[in-house]
Amino acid sequence: MPDMPSNAIGFVLSAEAATAFDDLTRSHGIDQLTSQSQRSWPNSFRTARFIPAVEYIRAQRVRRLLMQRMEALMGDYDLFVSPSRSASLGVTNLTGHPAIALKAGFANGMPVSLMFTGRLYDEVTILRVALAFEQATPWHTQHPTL
Repeated sequence: MPDMPSNAIGFVLSAEAATAFDDLTRSHGIDQLTSQSQRSWPNSFRTARFIPAVEYIRAQRVRRLLMQRMEALMGDYDLFVSPSRSASLGVTNLTGHPAIALKAGFANGMPVSLMFTGRLYDEVTILRVALAFEQATPWHTQHPTL
């Protein structure tokens, strides 16, 4: 992964999500969310409205550098494999590199997954590898014991 503080500019993703749901937030329709996991979203969207424009623009400049470094790194590889819950998830969300997460087994009875990340505009490669992985392993058919 590029040696950059991608986690420091993660708030850009919060601002983008807040923008996507701004009409719903302003109309208070978002307050109708009922599940525990959904109740934090309205406040996240409202909080994102207070990101200073200067900080947002500076973060976008860093984001562009991250995109360039990631693309340079990917120039040597067709794809890379990482745990789906790793720094690569945040980086791909910021850079737009295609990624797919697949079931990859169990650890302590809990499911684990792998993420395949590819070059920009090359979704077909990671999808072909994902299909080959699923055809070669049984993980996609197995579920944790409840």
